[in-house]
Amino acid sequence: MMNPLGYFVLVALVGASFAATQVTQRTVSSHLTTQDQERFDKVFSEGLKSNDLQALYFSSANVALPANDVASSCKRLFSLHAESKLNDFEKNFYLIGARKNFGCKEALPAKVETAVKAALAKEASTSQEIYYNFHSAKLVAVTVDEKVRTALGKNLQTVLKKDDSLNSLGHAFAVASELGPTGAFAYDRIEEAFVQADEVDGKMLQFEGGLSITALIVNGGFRLATSLGKPTPITAEQAVKFANYFLSRASVQTPKGVSVLLESLNLLASQKTIAPICVRLANNGQLLPESPVLRVKVCDLLGNPLKPALAALSTTVFSLTTKQELVGKVNLVPSKDDATLFTYNLQSTSPSRGQYRVDVEAAPSYRQQLKVSVLGKVRVSSLEVGVGDTDSTASSVKRHSVAHPSKLATVLNADSQQKVLLKTNLVDEASGKPITVHQAFVLLRHQETGQEIIFVAETDTSKAYKFEMDVGARAVDFGHKSGLYELRLIVGDALLSNSFQWYLADLELKFPTTETAAGKQATVGASSRQPLPEIVHQFRTPEKRPARFFSDLFTALCVAPLVILFGLWAKLGVNVKNFPLSLGAVGFHLGLGAILVLFGVFWLRLNMFETIRYLIPLALFTFFCGNRMLRKIARGRSEK
Repeated sequence: MMNPLGYFVLVALVGASFAATQVTQRTVSSHLTTQDQERFDKVFSEGLKSNDLQALYFSSANVALPANDVASSCKRLFSLHAESKLNDFEKNFYLIGARKNFGCKEALPAKVETAVKAALAKEASTSQEIYYNFHSAKLVAVTVDEKVRTALGKNLQTVLKKDDSLNSLGHAFAVASELGPTGAFAYDRIEEAFVQADEVDGKMLQFEGGLSITALIVNGGFRLATSLGKPTPITAEQAVKFANYFLSRASVQTPKGVSVLLESLNLLASQKTIAPICVRLANNGQLLPESPVLRVKVCDLLGNPLKPALAALSTTVFSLTTKQELVGKVNLVPSKDDATLFTYNLQSTSPSRGQYRVDVEAAPSYRQQLKVSVLGKVRVSSLEVGVGDTDSTASSVKRHSVAHPSKLATVLNADSQQKVLLKTNLVDEASGKPITVHQAFVLLRHQETGQEIIFVAETDTSKAYKFEMDVGARAVDFGHKSGLYELRLIVGDALLSNSFQWYLADLELKFPTTETAAGKQATVGASSRQPLPEIVHQFRTPEKRPARFFSDLFTALCVAPLVILFGLWAKLGVNVKNFPLSLGAVGFHLGLGAILVLFGVFWLRLNMFETIRYLIPLALFTFFCGNRMLRKIARGRSEK
């Protein structure tokens, strides 16, 4: 009998397994749109006009060439093939494939046809070469019998032993999928290839090399598994991540990129056991208070309706504000006009303004979490505006009540000794309760110049918005520009369907007009419109040199030892009879003297870097000559 601890562990493992199953979604949040498909068609249409052999092939494989352009396009095709610098096996494949897609009447060059037939009989050095040669042979209807398949299989195995890169494996998978049982050896390498996929943000899988290599591995791996009747090479979770990667590359602009992208998405969508589907909001996720209809779009990766259609699609809605369930598990209603659209009207639940989490489920495999916002309407419950002295209390200021959206009939007047006050209460139109909004601004606009200045309205403890402006203290912000200003209230929020800007009153402001203020403002205004001074790099100013007397004294002290040396030589008599008359000795002393002269020139006018530039060759010359001189002296002593 199982002990209690073992029973507990078993229950924990089962629970964890169940939880892991619940989070398996098999859903993505995007798909190819009509705009994507139109852009792809444009890429292929431009590719048909291209002078690139590869672009012509992939474009012709996806869109039909207009009948009027067949003759000129075929002529251009053969010309591009002759001029192409691609490998022979690659450019031959593009020529043969594009010629077939175009429906060209011109025969293939005999040289090309002979090369294709001979290619299958010889050993290839890369799997890419085998891939292009094999598919070229298929296009020209060359018979590929069992003997040829066996030879190709052996060739592939030999090539993969030398090169097992992702590019090589991908082409090998594609060829092996055409060889039947002979290509079964390649299936064992699929796991080796897919384990090299890089995960991005836990949401995408891709291979190093980008879209082309990723598509090559995925397409080749799936085709090989299908041809051998083996299980799919990736899990449902991996299929979701690969699908996310391919959909993220929907902006690709080359015919080859678009072609392999469409091929990969079609392949993933056709794998019924693991294929992810797209579950997303059919609109921007904002539900209007008068008609809170939830719209969910469900389709395959290419935006097409699911076949077969889902038996049922249910949803549960939670409030992110209250953390409570708004709607239990209810079925969404399929649209009669659009097979990809499902709806549910939340009107009966009277959802309040806020954000909600929508859990969508199609048992047993598909789950998706969405977020929607139920918008509300704001109403101005009351608004008071007034002008009072700067040192007066807010309660003593005379206020004028203004009803939204009316405008105050009288003009308010305020000078530099006064302040402007505004207080408003915003409430939810449905519940009548006070609300706060993301944006509450007071805007003042000069009627003549259109100059605007915006202030933030702050909330108090009762959630009322207040604005107070000391006219004199704010004179600089207004540029001391007196005159008639429009007083406006701006209210906005992401969860409001009726954000507004309300022109509520006219306000006459009078600022100090002293010459000092005016002159200062004119100077500031003029300087603010002038170009800033040019920034010029300057080296540090050299330090002040000592007096000439000290410089001369220091120079004399430095030269004194040399003068003393020459004086002593003259007094004692210099013996130069043993001076070796050789090229090395003369060069050594000349080099040594040149170095001393260079130091003198450095003292007078050169800098350190210039001195080093001259010193290096002189030092090398002196070292070489000194070495030869010393060797000659040593050789002479040994002979004695």
